[in-house]
Amino acid sequence: MDLNEVEAFSPWKDTWRQLRKNRFATTGAMVILFFILLGLLAPFITAYPYAEQNLVERLKPPSAEHWLGTDHLGRDIFTRIAYGARISLQVGFFAVTGALVFGTLLGVIAGYFGRWIDMIISRIFDILLAFPSILLAISVVAILGASLQNALIAIAIINIPIFGRLVRSRVISLREEEYIMAARAQGMKNGRILFHHILPNSIAPIIVQSTLGFGTAILEAAALGFLGLGAQPPTPEWGKMLAESRDFIQLAPWTLIAPGISIMLVVLGFNLIGDGLRDALDPKMKN
Repeated sequence: MDLNEVEAFSPWKDTWRQLRKNRFATTGAMVILFFILLGLLAPFITAYPYAEQNLVERLKPPSAEHWLGTDHLGRDIFTRIAYGARISLQVGFFAVTGALVFGTLLGVIAGYFGRWIDMIISRIFDILLAFPSILLAISVVAILGASLQNALIAIAIINIPIFGRLVRSRVISLREEEYIMAARAQGMKNGRILFHHILPNSIAPIIVQSTLGFGTAILEAAALGFLGLGAQPPTPEWGKMLAESRDFIQLAPWTLIAPGISIMLVVLGFNLIGDGLRDALDPKMKN
């Protein structure tokens, strides 16, 4: 097999080809790209400041002037949805990144070194997982104080054991492989084994879980916002928008429909991408 053939059968290129063939994953990617562009272009495609109140225009239905109508304070809902996309995607990114970094670090340490270190870290994971995720997030925010930043920290904390247990199980299965034992026999240091052999072979499940974690983090941020523990007024966070509009569900249903559908579409988009990545990275799913 020559060099060109090796490149043609590169695992990552093959994964990319598999992913492009998956219509659901492609649809999910298009949905996420739409909201990313909506958030980035918000200052250029909106005609009103997101916090501007106009009580004369309160609870106006969708029209040419206000595409998605106005809320109970006369604020343009489309503007708030566009700026809210920035907040939701940022929360998802930073919360998942924090959980990924700390969860992976703890999972690698527990899985590779084992013994009492594994026991302590695993018990910490078990304690965190013993609580319902939203209840644990509420407890963390109640201690730190209600704000978007503290909600982000809470979401990261409740997702750490998910990444940690995933990486731990993967590392345990890899540390007994022959090439790892051969590396130890040659005197290779633990740090080099972890970074050159263990982590590269653990990347596939981490990528899938990270993608799925984006949707979960956005949903949890919306839940905290709905309970008044996340973003505070006048920040246009989608969960908070739902909470502010719940008293007008019969009088002005459009005030709930827009943020509700936005949350659903973003979470669905990440879930579709995650499912597509799982299928593309799983050798059992390939022909």
